[in-house]
Amino acid sequence: MRLTVIGTGYVGLVTGTCFAEMGNKVTCVDIDEQKISNLNNGIIPIYEPGLEAMVQGNVANGTLRFDTELAHSIGNCDMAFIAVGTPMGEDGSADLKYVLQVAQSIGEHMQRPLIVVDKSTVPVGTADKVKAVINQELDKRKVHMDFHVVSNPEFLKEGDAISDFMKPDRVVVGTDNKETAEKMRQLYAPFFRSSMDRLITMDVRSAEMTKYVANAMLATKISFMNEVANICELVGADVNKVRIGIGSDSRIGYSFIYPGSGYGGSCFPKDVKALKKAAEQNGYEAKLIGAVEAVNDAQKLVIAEKVIAKYGHDLSGKTFAVWGLAFKPGTDDMREAPAIYIIKKLVSLGAKVIAYDPKAIPEAQHFYLKDVPNLVFADSKYEALTEADALLLLTEWKEFRAPDFMEIQSKLKEAVIFDGRNQYNDERMLALGFEYHQIGKSLKNS
Repeated sequence: MRLTVIGTGYVGLVTGTCFAEMGNKVTCVDIDEQKISNLNNGIIPIYEPGLEAMVQGNVANGTLRFDTELAHSIGNCDMAFIAVGTPMGEDGSADLKYVLQVAQSIGEHMQRPLIVVDKSTVPVGTADKVKAVINQELDKRKVHMDFHVVSNPEFLKEGDAISDFMKPDRVVVGTDNKETAEKMRQLYAPFFRSSMDRLITMDVRSAEMTKYVANAMLATKISFMNEVANICELVGADVNKVRIGIGSDSRIGYSFIYPGSGYGGSCFPKDVKALKKAAEQNGYEAKLIGAVEAVNDAQKLVIAEKVIAKYGHDLSGKTFAVWGLAFKPGTDDMREAPAIYIIKKLVSLGAKVIAYDPKAIPEAQHFYLKDVPNLVFADSKYEALTEADALLLLTEWKEFRAPDFMEIQSKLKEAVIFDGRNQYNDERMLALGFEYHQIGKSLKNS
């Protein structure tokens, strides 16, 4: 099929590239001329394992191209995917200005019957708004053209997006038109060689809702487990053992019940707020969803509070090494990362911070931690430790899983680790001579 993907951010770039990988002719469109120039030269704006090679390969064989002009590709494509950002507005709702601007452009340039697919994460009712805007533009042109607006939410995990798209556990398609549903089925058929049972069709509004509910459910599991962890510390229990005890129940499972420093990224914080706001706009107070958000906001500072409990509120003269800046391993994305809040809190109390991350340092330097005083960046995890009073582990990158603990001890002033991801075995750490602070187990019970 001939596809146009509008927006070359995380979702748009992965979507367009993976469709091209299956042989479709894909044009990715973006108004950012520098980004398009870079992409045409094989320069990828984000870090995602496997994406760079796939982009370069499909550009080379002609199945993938990048352009700043929408008119030509829209006039010759079968489907147009809207994959632009939906940033959070000041009131917590999703801002649809970019989505609706794209809808207007589609209506201005559409030359043939078209399936318009909302790939961006959008509130319930967005497809109706997109349809209305396109119809307005067609009316201005005094032309009638058949088109259908479909909701096809993405469920990509940063750091594993290529695998998620190429081998999806499900694809949700929201449409009330049987012919459109069949064309979407044909598009996704190459991704389901063994069975099409995982392609789920439903009405448009239910599909739009599914994306928000999926992320809110996962965020709920994270906040629930973090709240349990905080209770465990107070009552003398070990959340690591509790997690194993409850995860063995097949109704609960082990996914998303690891205690830590809270969730971040582009999806969970924004989508939880948007779902809460959607409820509010319809006269309903989403109490549980509001609690999920409140628990997560507080959890981001738990490690900082542990540091303060040990060293006091005046951290002048103290230096802390930080391992991990991205909100999760496998990505350079720092949006709403706990590291941002922890580092700023420590620095505000007079501390110096030496930070290391395998991929996210440029993001930190240029945006998220730009101009933060008393913050320097190291070229390696061990370099960050030199003359530090303690180590704070905030992102569970693989290279942090089995470090040289003797070298860590030799570089730190004291053998103290604050682990925001409960990555190490506490009994081993104590045997090695470390003072080991973790989430959900008090130091006195270690």
